[in-house]
Amino acid sequence: MKRIVIFGNLYQQDDTATVLSLLDDLRQRGLEVAVERNYLHYLYGNGQTAPLPAFDTGDVPEADMALSLGGDGTFLTTVMWVARQGMPILGINVGHLGYLTSGRLAEGNALIDDVMAGNFRIEKRTMLEVSCDAVDIVHPWALNEVAVLRHDTSSMLDMETRLRSHELTTYRGDGLIVSTPTGSTAYNMSVGGPILEPTTSCLVLSPISPHSLTMRPLVVRDDSVITIRTHSRATHYEVSIDGEVTLCPTGSTLTIARAPYCAHVVQLQGNNFASTLRQKLLWGTDQR
Repeated sequence: MKRIVIFGNLYQQDDTATVLSLLDDLRQRGLEVAVERNYLHYLYGNGQTAPLPAFDTGDVPEADMALSLGGDGTFLTTVMWVARQGMPILGINVGHLGYLTSGRLAEGNALIDDVMAGNFRIEKRTMLEVSCDAVDIVHPWALNEVAVLRHDTSSMLDMETRLRSHELTTYRGDGLIVSTPTGSTAYNMSVGGPILEPTTSCLVLSPISPHSLTMRPLVVRDDSVITIRTHSRATHYEVSIDGEVTLCPTGSTLTIARAPYCAHVVQLQGNNFASTLRQKLLWGTDQR
């Protein structure tokens, strides 16, 4: 590994010194390091001269790996900018839960040791692509989920849903989540959807506050094309794509399908699905 690009967020006041130390360590290892421009200015504020090159999100240089320094939100943003290049992403948690990350900032140097020694694997994670027949969606790709939601109204949504061109049902309620296995522990889990192993080849449709109690989360193949035509008394509804919201006019149709590329997530040795559930969802906590 020779080249690394770095992404981060602007809410790391208590950890800036540690991050700068990690960046210095990367340089001392002889790695070529470039940092996203806004994050670089944040780290080297107060008139300091940054010793590293900067890049803009729309023009990410070629690299052997992307480093995401932050929480899950930063990781999802990093995926948005580099997944199409097939670039592996290593998440180092500088946030709270950090479910998608491989380790904590305090372990940063040891994590880099493992990467340099080749003690890691790359997991290919399914992503979604969404389009709307009425508006252009600027960033239409999601690693976690696409959610159809009410906008500024208490009225329910009627969501006519088709699965692989066949009529499925009309969901009535506050919304509908189409989740990847990676996103099954995010919004999907909060509405009672199942937890899926992140490398499985499936998707989950989970209704939000459904009007009918028979409407339950549904697991389908990840090559399924899902179309949703939404009706409401409101003029618009929201489409949340990994938390980034686009307003779509009522009566428009969404098409959601597997994206033509995957996210390449770096997992260090010792990290596995079972240990993640135990450590980050506290499945191993003794409740007595």
